[in-house]
Amino acid sequence: MKLWRLRLSGIVRRRRPVTLVLWGYAFYVACGFALLCLPFAHERAGLAWLDHLFTATSAVSTTGLVSISPSGSYSFFGELIILGLIQLGGIGYMTLGSFVMLALRHRLNAVHRGVTRSAFVLPRDMNIAAFIRAVIVFTLAIEFVGALLLTLFFARAGTPDALWNGVFHSVSAFCTAGFSLFDTSLEAYRANAGIVLVVAALSYLGAIGFIVMSDWWRWVARRRAPSLTSRIILRVTFWLAVIGTVSIALTDAHLAQMAWPERLLAAFFQVMTAMTTVGFDTVPIANLGSASILLLLVAMVMGASPSGTGGGIKSTTVAIFYGAVRGALAGRETVRLLGQTISSRRIHMAMAATGFYIGTLVVGMAALMLVEDQDFAMLMFESASAIGTVGLSLGATAELSVAGKWIVIAMMFVGRLGPITVGVALFPRADDDRTPNRAAADLAV
Repeated sequence: MKLWRLRLSGIVRRRRPVTLVLWGYAFYVACGFALLCLPFAHERAGLAWLDHLFTATSAVSTTGLVSISPSGSYSFFGELIILGLIQLGGIGYMTLGSFVMLALRHRLNAVHRGVTRSAFVLPRDMNIAAFIRAVIVFTLAIEFVGALLLTLFFARAGTPDALWNGVFHSVSAFCTAGFSLFDTSLEAYRANAGIVLVVAALSYLGAIGFIVMSDWWRWVARRRAPSLTSRIILRVTFWLAVIGTVSIALTDAHLAQMAWPERLLAAFFQVMTAMTTVGFDTVPIANLGSASILLLLVAMVMGASPSGTGGGIKSTTVAIFYGAVRGALAGRETVRLLGQTISSRRIHMAMAATGFYIGTLVVGMAALMLVEDQDFAMLMFESASAIGTVGLSLGATAELSVAGKWIVIAMMFVGRLGPITVGVALFPRADDDRTPNRAAADLAV
């Protein structure tokens, strides 16, 4: 037994961290699939095994696309499994194990440090042990407060099982999963400002990432200035939210039928759900105008932020491209953001992640169009939602063929891993950097 453990440990140590991240998430999907296949996890008979795999992958990747109704298909045990998969997928592979190791040994081994840095794509100067503690503490605290508030608002609204709905939707929102126990998502609560704003706050907190929350805590406790990554994330998130909300509120014909307070709330929520990649909705997305759907698609592609629970290209990568364009127009050879020169290795990583993301999106979109006889715009939106781990849908998911489901499963899994895995794989090690720019700022992407 001891020899077997030593051999297994040696194999793990020889693997690159990005490979271990991929294996870890695949293991989560396999375990979730096996548990969802159990008869007592089902609310009704006749469920296909492929739908269980689809649900497990969607939960681990925190996407939220579903081929069957979670509440109508699974028992309380099945819903509990889905919630566990969302939580594991949201806080990252090996985070819980690393936290337990820290509690028992007060230190991490090289494997845990490497996998954590790969999974969250952290700057070089980030303390891994402190970061993991912060992830667990912030996650539990925020989800607890969110569950408490949502339970109160659901109870006031007369929702059955208010406590379970509060807990489930709090975790789903913070992990930007978008899974709901209501078949119409949150459309029945469109005018309920309490539920809408709490879900939005949870989604933004999950999407902006643990780097920002850790920086904020250090600023409050020790008055340490926030990092460049945090400042860029907050600025990009704020301006995208403002521009998107105003644009949809002013131009969408469907929302124009509502009173202004409700219209602003609905526009704010739809932009929030796309850019955080949480995937809830308070109005049917298919009812929105073409311009609004295009704006939501762009927001899904841009996505959330590094070290967060959302998907997409990431806000810092978008900022780097903005800095590169602005610098080129100004005749500069460097990329500067908020007065600091960005490290060339981070620029290369942003380019690699974006190229991989767009390439995968195009391939997935083409594959879906080859096997599905559905509207072009619907399949394009569905592809962007899957690869961005968003979960918004124009209705194509429910009509997918077997081949279409396999393609979406692959896109959801790659969306959870792709930009991170490729970015870290292309990130040069310190001893390979022969001409380091010590003055350049590091930035998570």
